[in-house]
Amino acid sequence: MKTRIFFKYYLAVLICIPAILKCQKDDDTKIDLTQQQWFGNAICYSGYREGQNPDSNKCPSQAQILEDFKILQKHWILIRTYGSDQHSRDILEVIRREKIHLDVMLGAWLSAEPGNEANNAKQIAECIRLANEYKDIVIAVSVGNEILVDWSDHKVPEDKVIQYVKQVKAAIHVPVTVDDDFMFWTKKGSKLANEVDFVSTHMYPLWGKHDIDSGFAVTIRLFDMVKAAVPNKPIVIGEAGWATYTVGNMNAPRAGDEKKQKHYFEELNTWAQKNKVTLFFFEAFDEPWKGNGTEGHWGLFSVKREAKLAMQRWYPELMPSGPTSPSYEDKK
Repeated sequence: MKTRIFFKYYLAVLICIPAILKCQKDDDTKIDLTQQQWFGNAICYSGYREGQNPDSNKCPSQAQILEDFKILQKHWILIRTYGSDQHSRDILEVIRREKIHLDVMLGAWLSAEPGNEANNAKQIAECIRLANEYKDIVIAVSVGNEILVDWSDHKVPEDKVIQYVKQVKAAIHVPVTVDDDFMFWTKKGSKLANEVDFVSTHMYPLWGKHDIDSGFAVTIRLFDMVKAAVPNKPIVIGEAGWATYTVGNMNAPRAGDEKKQKHYFEELNTWAQKNKVTLFFFEAFDEPWKGNGTEGHWGLFSVKREAKLAMQRWYPELMPSGPTSPSYEDKK
């Protein structure tokens, strides 16, 4: 009897070994954003909570970052960060120390030029240092965020951006891009597209006064416009999302809504996987430092780390104890 039991156990182990090795191999496979592929779920991450603000350098603690990553690593493999600062240093340190299964597209935050050359040089230098120190985690670098589109409030001249891109590319081992709105890439992006390793574009139908009935179709149309404008370049969606509460006349009336966010999240993620497009959904958590209006309510989770409607199937353990978005009725 013992011999038969041992034989069955040994046979089961032999059968399982290929699957175990496959899982390990997949986990170790490096994400390469220069390939037009969907590698897994990706999300924009900025961990600032109540009382924290990047402008005043009040950053989340490493314990808070770890709490966030224990949530995110259950369903995501890749995050995008925005600045090469203390927050990103803590993010990378936590991932390595705690063996978190997340890769990072690291950002360098560029402020308006002329006037901020010294600060931008520090961002570029620190981005290079971090990308080289954390080669096992950083899989791409994004130089600047929405710095070229016409409506940007922190524009940097394109020739200077290209200089920064060349500087970073010469100093690191991973692909380099610039994150900007679809308007830039479709109208003026061909010159920069020749310098970056892949294009990372943003598209927000909600800001174009579209509601959920047309939001997905508009997103795909905008993606196709970028694709036509910069052919022969792999394209990543660096930001796309749906707010759960909206204020003002820049959106369709009451366009922000948790049911609509859930619908958009599910539809867009299904499309991205089917069409081999890496999609950084915007964003993981609400950021109160951005205010009480539309900008503060893009998270799939509330600032209290409770699951909004789109996440409740994935995270039943994070079911909210109360509302996770403001009510329009309360604002009458």
